[in-house]
Amino acid sequence: MQSNVECNLPTPESTTPTSCSESNGVELEKRNAYNKRAGRGQVLSGLTHECGVFGAIACGDWPTQVDIAQVICLGLVALQHRGQESAGIVTSAGKCAKNFNVHKGMGMINNIFTDDSIKKLKGNLGIGHTRYSTAAASEAVNCQPFVVHTQHGALAIGHNGELVNCDSLRRNVLERGVGLSTHSDSELITQALCLNPPEGERDGPDWPARIRHFMQLAPMSYSLVIMLKDKIYGVRDPYGNRPLCIGKIVPLDLGNQTPEEVPADGWVISSESCGFLSIGARYMREVEPGEIVEMTRNGIRTIDIVERPEQKKQAFCIFEYVYFARSDSIFEGQMVYSVRMECGRQLAREALVNADMVSSVPESGTAAAHGYARESGLHFAEVLCKNRYVGRTFIQPSPRLRQLGVAKKFGALSENVKGKRLVLIDDSIVRGNTIGPIIRLLRDAGASEVHIRIASPPLLYPCYMGINIPTREELIANQLDADQLAKHVGADSLAYLSVEGLVQAVQRNLKSANPTQVGHCTACLTGEYPGGVPQELSW
Repeated sequence: MQSNVECNLPTPESTTPTSCSESNGVELEKRNAYNKRAGRGQVLSGLTHECGVFGAIACGDWPTQVDIAQVICLGLVALQHRGQESAGIVTSAGKCAKNFNVHKGMGMINNIFTDDSIKKLKGNLGIGHTRYSTAAASEAVNCQPFVVHTQHGALAIGHNGELVNCDSLRRNVLERGVGLSTHSDSELITQALCLNPPEGERDGPDWPARIRHFMQLAPMSYSLVIMLKDKIYGVRDPYGNRPLCIGKIVPLDLGNQTPEEVPADGWVISSESCGFLSIGARYMREVEPGEIVEMTRNGIRTIDIVERPEQKKQAFCIFEYVYFARSDSIFEGQMVYSVRMECGRQLAREALVNADMVSSVPESGTAAAHGYARESGLHFAEVLCKNRYVGRTFIQPSPRLRQLGVAKKFGALSENVKGKRLVLIDDSIVRGNTIGPIIRLLRDAGASEVHIRIASPPLLYPCYMGINIPTREELIANQLDADQLAKHVGADSLAYLSVEGLVQAVQRNLKSANPTQVGHCTACLTGEYPGGVPQELSW
């Protein structure tokens, strides 16, 4: 059945058709890693997350006294670590269905949004997005949120993740008579939402039914914020692979009341909770896997929960804990910092070494280093001084630039290092290009021994769910075992946390209403994908 809603989307300057050739084994993996993104931008970065989403709506009388645009902007600043290529904010006054206020651009949040642009974004509700590209080129045309104009008014969408079964979903959409002009997952999601649900509609579009229909067609991997004229929908895929949580904007003076007791000034929804306190909001809960929540001026409510296939557990990305999330964010009832400390404790149980002190590669390995130090009884001290004005090295395209990046990114605290046997903790090793120069830096500063401990297991497999992990050939753990890698980078020893140890650390203090359904995606570590590799999915 053809949709009764017409959507007009931007078209990039050029696209290249994806190859339809069948392959298997290594060729299948190469096709998934590369050809799946043909025409969607060359992937040059190493280990990167695709993006972060944020939404806010004011409660009570409109126009509101809450500066929604400013709230969203600050929320995106808190999510800047999830994407630094582009960002955008879309707002609505809640009255006109035809037009939204939009401001998007390339680069960092603080360079895109000014006082003037924020003033032009005045509204009572809005959504925002900050992006890394894994599924489309890093170009202005792909900046989110996407705004489309339908027969029933404007619609804005921001998403985090990557559609695992995008090929089959694309065929499904095309078979309904809907044309696609790009290879973007965002366009595909938008057009899928524009399809009539199987049960039909009366008196205009039934957006919850359309969202439910889309989720049944594409069970993973995504978290979405969808804005209409006067409401926002928050959507998390049935596997819970990507994070999404809800916060409550509260009065500045709570008095003797708790956040739960006071009326809300507004509600926010975000990939992470780390920015809530800075905007006067309090963390309330996560959006459950498969849940559709509706946010209006009257509050927030659950519209529906789309179940996973039988016998399938939740598959929350375990690397959110290891690497991607900010340490003050909360997932599954526990703070990320606490989990990383527990990873360090577990690492000390598994890979203790005789040494004088423990330190970390700042700031990614610091929490784990403190945990290792407490469990081992060794003294913790800083040994590397970080230049905070240099970005992450994994976004630089060549090995030479990455190594040069380490030299300008760190300095050694020689007084803490000289003559010491050092255990250096880092959160992960991807290509192995940065740890070698750090070891040389510490030896030049006088360290007598440098033992590397990694607070996560070896990365062995690519990810098809919104994380830009290189191909197997580029992952150093597929080329060298721990002893070989230690020799390669110049360490006295090197050891990883085990997969079992990581899962134990994550789940030791986890709080869940349904413990039997708790599960984490470890595909990049084990090759066990929640639904198999993309072409084998039968959704």
